[in-house]
Order: sequence, then C-alpha cells, then structure tokens
Amino acid sequence: MKNIKTLHTAFLLFLLGIMATSCGEDTIPKPQAYLRLDYPMGKYIPYTGSCPYTFGYNSLAHIKDKGNCNLTIEYPRMKATLFITYKPVEGNLNALLRDAQKLTYEHVIKADEILEQPYINDEKKAYGMFYQVGGNAATNAQFYVTDSTHHFLTGSMYFYAKPNFDSIMPAASYIKDDMRNIMETLSWK
Repeated sequence: MKNIKTLHTAFLLFLLGIMATSCGEDTIPKPQAYLRLDYPMGKYIPYTGSCPYTFGYNSLAHIKDKGNCNLTIEYPRMKATLFITYKPVEGNLNALLRDAQKLTYEHVIKADEILEQPYINDEKKAYGMFYQVGGNAATNAQFYVTDSTHHFLTGSMYFYAKPNFDSIMPAASYIKDDMRNIMETLSWK
C-alpha cells in the first residue's frame, strides 16, 4: 500500500509539473541571423584628374579612368562599382536629363520604391538629383549633377552579385554615403 501511495504522489507531482510548465507563452522560433558587416570609415581624398571636374572620393576605393572623363570607382571588398559618366552640355540638356531619369526608372519593375532627393548648390553651380532605389533592383542608387550650361555628370552603383537587398544593404548604404559626398564636393573646373 505504501508503494501505491508513493507512486500516486509521484504521479501527481509529475502531472502538476507538466501543468505548470505548459501554461507558459507559446514558443516563437528565433529569426535567422545575418552576418554583421561593418566597413571601416574611409578618408575622403580629392580626385583631380584632367577632367573638367573634381570631387572627394573614399580612399578605400580604387578609381580607374575609362577615357573621355568617364570613371569607375571600385569597392573590391564590397564587390561593387560606382560608374561615373561625364557628358558635355551642348544644347542637349533636356535629352541628358531624360536619359538620366530613364536609366533610373528602368528599374521600376524590380524596385519597391524610388525616392528622389533634389540637390542644389548655387555657390558651386551644381544642381542634380539623387535617386534611392529600394528593393531587389540592379542598382540601389543613382545621381546626376549638372551646371546646366557646360557639364553633366551621372553616377550609378552596381554590385557583382544577384540583387538581394537584405544582403547588400550595409554595403549599399556605405556607398550611398560616398555618392552623396561626391555630389556635395563636386566642383567644376
């Protein structure tokens, strides 16, 4: 009889233990973790080639002259390139503006959103637009800057990987800051 009471007491304690632990909140699976990507802050140095413009660029990037004042600014660690294209304004400003806008809005199929941020610097005679392209588009940012009489400069960022915005977001944000710096430090010669 003593064994039955002990067994009965053990069973009741076991049952109470299950009831006490089962009344908690539902368990929620943890979200997937992503690799934290921190990039070192680069020092901005001047680009002063033979072209009719100068600007500050990140010392951690590599500039390559592609001829006709067109450049690539490569970010090997991020597997990205910023393409800089220069065109003289020769009565064709409207066509240049249309082409720059068309290039951006070709990504509307894959983009979640396209934010336009105007840029005006009367002191340097630099006027333009910075485009942030959200989503899995081929480019995440583009810009153009012009003095509206002689010079027109565009910039587009591309990665050497299939666009997956969640994965490239830290690198894209880093390069967007560099692109804004190029716009803000741009001076015409």
